[in-house]
Amino acid sequence: MRFGLLGLALLLLSSCVTSPPKHVDNICQIFEEKDGWYADAKQSSKEWGTAIPTMMAIMHQESRFQPKAKPPRTKILWIIPGPRASSAYGFPQAKNSTWDWYIDSSGNWGADRDDFSDAIDFVGWYSAVSYKRSKIQRNDTYHLYLAYHEGHGGFNRRSYNSKKWLTQVAHKVSAKANTYKRQLSSCRDRLESDGWWFF
Repeated sequence: MRFGLLGLALLLLSSCVTSPPKHVDNICQIFEEKDGWYADAKQSSKEWGTAIPTMMAIMHQESRFQPKAKPPRTKILWIIPGPRASSAYGFPQAKNSTWDWYIDSSGNWGADRDDFSDAIDFVGWYSAVSYKRSKIQRNDTYHLYLAYHEGHGGFNRRSYNSKKWLTQVAHKVSAKANTYKRQLSSCRDRLESDGWWFF
């Protein structure tokens, strides 16, 4: 009896764990599968002025929408698992210090990096800071991603100029945002009609 109840409890607990979307390359399918995600993304866009496709493309690159994503561990003597390269975690792959900065600045107390609503708000907030600190236009996904990766100090020093691999990634993120934008234009009306009560 006890084992049966324990098994049921574990099953219920596992069902509460957020899983990534099944089709991460199609923004319409993402929002149709994940209840509330479109409303969360729209609210962040409204609050911070960053386009939904840009925020979603950055998150796609950082975690593929894996809620508990972490950087891979380093290797000691090529075989022994060592420490992780950074404290980056969750949907936005935000480091501890940057996440603390976001909480202090936004007042979003209790925010979690493995909660999509908080994570998409973070990406919107960071892009808004990039606009203020680095003069990056809100629709410039390419440079917004470079600032997201390098930090505003690194971006302003143009640290990315010596990282060809990073500029290639930024171009990929920009292309993904354009794809998401085209896709979203085909399903936005449907998403709006399905979730009108959120606004």
